Parts: sequence; structure tokens; C-alpha cells
Amino acid sequence: MARTLFPLSRVGLLVSAALIAPLAAAAPDNGYVETIQILGQKDSLRTEAGSTTIIDEQQLQKFAFDDIERILATVPGVNIRSEDGYGLRPNIGFRGVTPERSKKITLMEDGVLIAPAPYSASAAYYFPLMSKMTAVEVFKGPAAIKYGPYTVAGALNLVTRAVPDSTAAMMDVALGSDGYLKAHGYYGDRLGDVGVLLEGVHVESDGYKTIDGGGDSGFDKNELMAKLRYDIGGDKVNQTIEFKAVYADESSDETYLGLTDSDFDANPNRRYAASSLDQMNWDHTQFQLTHFIAGNGFDMSTKLYRNDLSRAWRKINGFAGGPDLSALLQNPNSGINEQFYQVLIGAADSSSPLGIDTLAIGTNDRDYYAQGIASDLRWALPLWGMEHNVHAGIRFHQDQIERNQYEDPYLMQSGQLVSDNNPRQLNTLNREKTDAWSLYLQDTVAFGQLEVTAGVRGEFLEMEYQNRLAGQGGDYLDKSTDVWLPGISAFYRVNDDFGVFAGIHEGFVPTSPQQDPRISSESSVNYELGGRYHSQDSKLEMVLFFNDFDNLKESCTFSAAASCSNNVDAEFNGGAVEVFGLEFSGEQLLRAGGLEFPLSLVYSYTDSEFQTSFESDFTMWGNVEAGDELPYLPAHQLTVGAGVTGNKWSLDLQGRYVSEMKEASGSGVTLSGVETESLFTLDVAASWDFDSYGKIYGKVDNLLDEQQIVSRRPFGARPNRPQQLVLGYRVVY
Repeated sequence: MARTLFPLSRVGLLVSAALIAPLAAAAPDNGYVETIQILGQKDSLRTEAGSTTIIDEQQLQKFAFDDIERILATVPGVNIRSEDGYGLRPNIGFRGVTPERSKKITLMEDGVLIAPAPYSASAAYYFPLMSKMTAVEVFKGPAAIKYGPYTVAGALNLVTRAVPDSTAAMMDVALGSDGYLKAHGYYGDRLGDVGVLLEGVHVESDGYKTIDGGGDSGFDKNELMAKLRYDIGGDKVNQTIEFKAVYADESSDETYLGLTDSDFDANPNRRYAASSLDQMNWDHTQFQLTHFIAGNGFDMSTKLYRNDLSRAWRKINGFAGGPDLSALLQNPNSGINEQFYQVLIGAADSSSPLGIDTLAIGTNDRDYYAQGIASDLRWALPLWGMEHNVHAGIRFHQDQIERNQYEDPYLMQSGQLVSDNNPRQLNTLNREKTDAWSLYLQDTVAFGQLEVTAGVRGEFLEMEYQNRLAGQGGDYLDKSTDVWLPGISAFYRVNDDFGVFAGIHEGFVPTSPQQDPRISSESSVNYELGGRYHSQDSKLEMVLFFNDFDNLKESCTFSAAASCSNNVDAEFNGGAVEVFGLEFSGEQLLRAGGLEFPLSLVYSYTDSEFQTSFESDFTMWGNVEAGDELPYLPAHQLTVGAGVTGNKWSLDLQGRYVSEMKEASGSGVTLSGVETESLFTLDVAASWDFDSYGKIYGKVDNLLDEQQIVSRRPFGARPNRPQQLVLGYRVVY
């Protein structure tokens, strides 16, 4: 694999040099940081012709959230299905696309694809620690066309700390309820043209759930990052070479098993005995080499990257011969379900080895890699009497997933899981691989106060799938996909503080390598119309959007409670769907009596309709009638923030409301007609600054201790996280 990648690095550097040579003129200020933090700062009216949001480091520190789902509560148009309460494996969607494992949004870290295998298996079973991020950027609509392959919904970019220009260090330690502990620190310095940054984060918790018969329900996560940067000054160009290395791991006692509704009402934080052995373990490494060069009116970055992830999730998959777990927990007292329910909770023993009530505990092993090289050029130039701002990029990307999935038979005996000593069964052994070339070209032309942006993205995929399971014929599939995705948008600056924008672009989500060519890629035409206002103390943005799906696509996963043990990630066509809505965000800073009072409001309204009737085996759809809604898409979401800041102290409140959501679109499936209830949570944070002696901060997440069923997937009712208290100390040198 390395032999494939490193010759490409030489090609990329040669391409970079060839493009830059005729452009160099005079050395500008180094803009390398802006290629990492794509949107830049928020101190002026942004003129992107598309919906964009940036959450900067100051905002991230206010509540010190570790959970990306809580952070994204301040971004309009984001739909989330909560699962574990900590955001360990988040389910994030934009503008109505399925949130399952964030698989339909483009996930990036420092502008580089970060999902384990973005093309071959995009489900994000790995997600970086948010404590080390200095910004979060969200792109929706035409603004996302540069950040494929997933252009239907948008892109999420996580920004890590830049190498400092002088000595800088920080230490942050926090303790909280449920055994919460966070230790975070960094040190950076510069000697001449060489800079270095070392950063480490550890977060752990004992968990908030209690397992019948005892056992752990918490997690332990670590992440280490090192950056080495070399700046090369010149008469005509400035250059930067940076090497980044990351190691991360997690051990979490998490499960897909939830509760019956009645058990949830009695104790939402209970876990059944059958989940006592469930545990996820993964190790992740990342290496990135970046070359950046800038001259008068242009800059170009070339990134060479490699990500590896190995994971094993031992968890209950079901019974050897019993009912589906989701159906069982929805109707635990119906007929034979009662017998299996009693085994599940540990109140009854399994009948015999290899009997129908033997429990299947899966290992669900996966090995991923993703590697590639990408070059991005920005060039401002006058042409034909007009000012052009050209963005162009090319990327070669290669990724792969290997599934090696066993199931071990276990018996419930006296409330404990014990092995029945029979051989484990191998039920999935396959490989999916993708080689992808992608490119984009985008030109923004200024006509006085009007800026028009036209662009196109190309994705050219070569995919391979091989079923290596004995007795299944060694199924092999080789296919290719080529697609061009155009877009056009405009921004009109009414004055220095206010502008309006509109855009249209084509959305695309590829199928995975194992899918039959009869399964169509997801495609849509997306429209948006909005306005943006920015003054010294006020910021407003409102957007109307309409996503017209020609074909909606879904996949069979355990996280969706789908019965796909021998056909993991099989995909389904859903036909035409329309999603439309309104997004609003506003901030206002008031001043009085030497104090500042920040206020904010974020609101999203979203509606959806299937345009055709059809019957589907997919558990989130079922038998759909035209006009049915998409699941896990709340009509109303509202986040309100208020605070007061003094000379050395601050107090902030954040309230979050999410309306009810459907668990399934149509009829004939387990969760047909079932909805989650609406939920309101309130978070509070406070801090006191002791100048050079550091800052003490405290917070209470879910102050009112409100808990509801936020989802009945994967298997059974699941709660949001209950009240959590945290007290911390942070000092910056």
C-alpha cells in the first residue's frame, strides 16, 4: 500500500511546482492557517454563496463539550439521532439526510477526509476527540461542492491547533459525576524557522447506566498529536512544510441493546444482563505531510495523508433462533417473546447449548485504511476586465475495509453470560476497496456588489468487492462510477453589513463497492435562498432550502437495527423524496454597566415527503405511501443561549428543544407508527479567571435532569445522558 502512495507524493509536488512557477511575484503574508481553517475568522460579513457556520475556540471552551452532538446544537439544519449519550459514534445528518453513523456527510480534519474508509464504507465508527479542536466548520448547499464525495448534505471540518509562533503551553484538568475525568495539555515552541507542537487528551467516564448483575458501562479515550513545521521564506514566495502525526484509541463498554418502553419508564439508565460483555476497542493512526506555497494573489497546498483504524466491537447481536431483538423489545409479552425476554434480562437461564435461546455475541472486527494526495489552488486574478477568484483541486484517494466478523455462542446462567464452549462461527469475511480520482474547479467573478460563483466537481471511482467467506463462491464485483456535479450560486452585497445569496447544485452519494450495479447512487438537485447580516454586535443568517432527491439510498446496518447479519451494508433504493425547510441563526451582544450579555438563537424547521409508494424490507422505511415522512427528522429544533460576562467571570445558559421524530416512515415494520417524544434540555456553565494563575470553570449538562427516549434503535429504547456535573481548572502559559 505504501508503494502506491509515496510515488504520488512526488507527482503532487511536481504538479504544485509546475502550477506555481509562472504565478510567483512577491512574497505575501503566510496564509497557511487559512487552508486548515477553511472559513477563516468571523470578524466581518462573509460572502460565501451558501450556508456556512463556524464555531470558534472561544465558543468551544464556553461549555467545554466533549460531545460533537451537543456542539452542533448551535448549527441550524443539523439532524441527529442520539445513541450512547456521549457522542462516541455520532449519527449526524444535514437537511434531512439519514444521520446513521454520519455516513452521508463529508467528514474532514484539517481539510482532509477523516472517516475510516470514506468511499468504501463511510459509516464513522471513529470520531476524533473534540477537546483538541480549535474550530468546527459546517458547509451546506453550494458551499459544500468543493468537499466531496458527499455533496447531497454538506461537509463538516474539524480544525486542530496550529503550531504556535512562540512558546505556548496549556493544561486543563476536570473531574465530574459518573467518574468523569479529563486531562488535556499541549506545548508548542519555535526555534527560527522550525516550530513544534505536542498535544495530548485523555477522557474517561464510568458511564451513567447500571447493568443487571454488574459490569462496566463507561469509556476511556486517548489522543496524542504531534506537529513539526518548517517555514521557508523567499523573495517571491513563502513556503511551509508541516508533518502531523496522530495516535488515538478507545475502549468503551457500549452496546446496541436498549430497553422495552415499560422498563425505560421505570429506569431509563438500566442495562440488561445480556449486554454485560459488550465492548468496543479501536486504535487509530494518522499521518499527514503538507506542503504550502503562497505568492502574490495565489496559494497552493498539497497534502499527503494516511489513516488506519482497527476496531473490534464485541456485542450482542441476537438469539440463535429467537425473534429479532428490536421486535422482541417492542412486544416483550407477546407469545414466545416472554421466554426470550426473561433470558435477555437474566431472570431465566438459556435452555441448552446451541438452543434457540443461545445468545449470539458478535466480534464485528473491521480493519480500515484511507490514503491519498490532494492539491488545492486558490488564485485571484483579473481576466477579461473582471476580478476572478479561482479555486481548483485534484485528489487521488484510496481506501479499504476488511470485515472479519465472528459470532460466539453464550448461555445465560444465573444472571451471567457464560460461554457454551462451542466453536465460534465466521459469518462475514469480505473486502471492499475504492480508488477515486476527484477534481473541482470553481470561479467566483465580481460584478461590483454582485459575486457569481460557478463550479463543477468530478468523481471517478473504481471499486472492488470480494466475498471471501468459504462456501459462498468467492463472489467478486468490479465496477466504476463517473459523475460530474455542477453548481452555481450568487451573493449580492447590499451594504457592508448585509447581503443575500442563492444557489443550486447537484448532490451525490456513491454506492459502496459491494452493491449490485442495479442499486443507483443517491442523487438530488439542491436549492437554497438566504440572507446574511453582520455588524459589530449582531449576526443573523436565514436560509430557505429545498432538496429534490431523484433517488434516496439507504443501507442495512446493525446501528439501524436492520437484520443483515449475512449481508452487512446492503443498500436499498427509495426513489424520489423532497426535503424542504427554514434555517435561522442569530447572535446579539448587549453591553450595560461594564458587563456583556451575549444572546443567541438557532431555529430549524424541516419537512419531508416520499414522492412515490413502494414496499421495502429496509427497517426504517417499510411499506411507504407517497407523502410519508423520513424517520429521525424533527420538524422543529430550537437552541437558545444567554449569558453574562464580567471582567474576570462569566455565566452562560444554553437551552435545546427537539420535537418528536418518527422511528420508521411506513407500515409493516417493527417501529411503524412509533415516535420519540419531544425533549428540552438546559446546560449551564460558569468560569472565574485568576489571570496568570489560570481559570476555574464548572458546568452542569442537562441541569433539569430531563430524560426521554431519543431513539429505539439499534435495539430498544435509549435515553439521552442524564445530569452531569463537571469542575475543571485550565491554565495557559
